[in-house]
Amino acid sequence: MPQHTPHAPFAEGQIGHDLLTRLDEAARYSQPGPGVTRLFCSPEHRQVLPLIEQWMELAGLTPELDAAGSLVGRCPNAQAGKPTLTLGSHQDSVVEGGKYDGMLGIAVPLIALEALRREGITLPYGVEVVAFGDEEGVRFPTTLVGSRALAGTTDPQQLKARDKQGISLKEALRSFGVEPDGIPALARDPANTLGFVEVHIEQGPRLEQHDHAVGVVTSLTGIERHQVTVSGKAGHAGTTPMPGRHDALVGASEMVLAVDRVLQTTEGLVGVVGQLDVHPNAVNVIPASVTFTVELRSPQSETRQRGHETIQAALDEVAERRELTLSMDNTYRADGAHCAEWIMHGLEQACATVEQPTDRMFSGAGHDGLAMQDVTDIGMLFVRCKEGLSHHPDESISAEDGEAAVRVIMAFLQQLDAFRCR
Repeated sequence: MPQHTPHAPFAEGQIGHDLLTRLDEAARYSQPGPGVTRLFCSPEHRQVLPLIEQWMELAGLTPELDAAGSLVGRCPNAQAGKPTLTLGSHQDSVVEGGKYDGMLGIAVPLIALEALRREGITLPYGVEVVAFGDEEGVRFPTTLVGSRALAGTTDPQQLKARDKQGISLKEALRSFGVEPDGIPALARDPANTLGFVEVHIEQGPRLEQHDHAVGVVTSLTGIERHQVTVSGKAGHAGTTPMPGRHDALVGASEMVLAVDRVLQTTEGLVGVVGQLDVHPNAVNVIPASVTFTVELRSPQSETRQRGHETIQAALDEVAERRELTLSMDNTYRADGAHCAEWIMHGLEQACATVEQPTDRMFSGAGHDGLAMQDVTDIGMLFVRCKEGLSHHPDESISAEDGEAAVRVIMAFLQQLDAFRCR
């Protein structure tokens, strides 16, 4: 990182104000409608990149769009091959999501690095900040494309996944202006990677309940996703007798309720049927087929497996009884991840340095750390969000909490070598 100080240090309270201003600006790059809708390799994704590039340059980093669609900013030490700490999060959103989920974890480390640069502080190791292209898995039936690329665990089958328009992930990346054949070369060297740290809104109420601005994450939940296809037989809604119909939607409706029953009665397991598509989706035609998703979450792989098997048996029973055909295909699976003790301790010490009380807490959401754990130690800092609300247009944090998170990361970066030597 450059030795000079190009600008005066941030004034008291300016960091939090500038952080929210940046996140407001990033939220403008969205499809029309409530909240933020910015999907992977979309026009909105392309449009937000110059803004993030500006943030990276202010932090003393050189930005580059990689073959997986992630924007990576690297400091001179990282470019020179020194051991490097990776920070960052995702720029993509769910449909009609909030402005802080993901983007906060890009803006916080960049402002932290900019603040250190303004103070003339040079870090002795490399730093890279990554704006991952895809974490939400909304456009394609796969996810963690960018972080799996850095971890060196990309499955070539991922690139064959298609969106609802029939565009493959490989085609989307090429249209976006990158060459996906270069993804294998993105894998980071574990011996040269110091760790991965992500800042994220909590997506839950615990910090608010404890009146804490930040929290240290202990582990991330495991996730698996399935695509279920129910096939029946189309027919005229007015002339086909009710007895003997093979209505795929009626069968799928019963299956959705069966999924909910399993989730309600299996301890330690949560999930959702989040998408449902009906064909031919006409007002006077008996539905011929229905496709829906089943997502299961638990930190214990055994719990997810048991839930999956119970759900599969329940769906098979409905299909057999209603004379429908059924397929249930796994589209994504990631085991839970434990955060490294040295990173948790380091974040706690950084919180103490800036006089921020904190707790250790579990994440019920999945993050890019699920992929990054395969290449390096991971850690995560949660930031309080109003009413624990996330994946919603009303997602909200305060400038004071945002500044607290930035100052924690600044302290963590300056004390990193001491934490790692423990």
